[in-house]
Amino acid sequence: MSHSNISIFVPHLGCPHQCSFCNQRHITGQAFKPSKDDVFRAVETAVSSNKYDAQNFEIAFFGGSFTAIDREYMTELLSAAYRFVEDKTVRGIRISTRPDCIDEEILDILKNFGVTSIELGAQSTVDRVLEANNRGHSYSDITRACKLIRSYNFELGLQMMTGLYKSTVQDDINTAKDIIKLSPDTVRIYPTIVVKNTQLDLLYHMGKYIPQDLDAAVSLCVKLEDMFTEKGIRVIRVGLHSIETDGYVAGPWHPAFRECCDSERIRRRLDNKLNT
Repeated sequence: MSHSNISIFVPHLGCPHQCSFCNQRHITGQAFKPSKDDVFRAVETAVSSNKYDAQNFEIAFFGGSFTAIDREYMTELLSAAYRFVEDKTVRGIRISTRPDCIDEEILDILKNFGVTSIELGAQSTVDRVLEANNRGHSYSDITRACKLIRSYNFELGLQMMTGLYKSTVQDDINTAKDIIKLSPDTVRIYPTIVVKNTQLDLLYHMGKYIPQDLDAAVSLCVKLEDMFTEKGIRVIRVGLHSIETDGYVAGPWHPAFRECCDSERIRRRLDNKLNT
């Protein structure tokens, strides 16, 4: 059985910056602040499903910068999740955060509460692109955070985006190359989508930002996924899982984006065979 997450979304809480592409309400479809009771309910629902397997399930705190939220609130959620690690209901806890919200103190807390995997939203390794999109961190912050995470023996995941404002196809390829050098265990690839009420939304309507079309995004993501796979790095997601319909403005969103990539890869292989 493949790995599964019991996902708890903590939308935009604690995030110190407003990135150009970000409107967490429309991305996650949620705006409420989850409590420890929501953690309990999510686990109960997962355990009652016919796909449940304790060895393959992790509780995952996604959606915001988990290690930047109020410390008391963070430990409340971790405490609620840790009881299920202790009794072996799940194998561990996965969190996502920003590269500049990682330090030794944070990692000590995460280790003590049974966190097993940390995903960093790197998005790009090109400082010019990071600055243009108001990320608030640099490539050096990414490398520093990755080194620290590895020193604590956490599983490391990195997230990157394609087609960001001011980014080129070559920038995206270079980002993938830089990520490969950091040797993460997993990677997620997200083509940039223009979401309502974001800076990208404004730039798009001003004609200053042109998003990738679907074909271009699929073509690039096939290349990037192949780059990672060839180096033994698992690509655990390609494309956003879902988005609120009224939040979508423009860009290469498709409800089965990864399947589009798989189909394009098969087409290329068939073309190569036919042309040889």
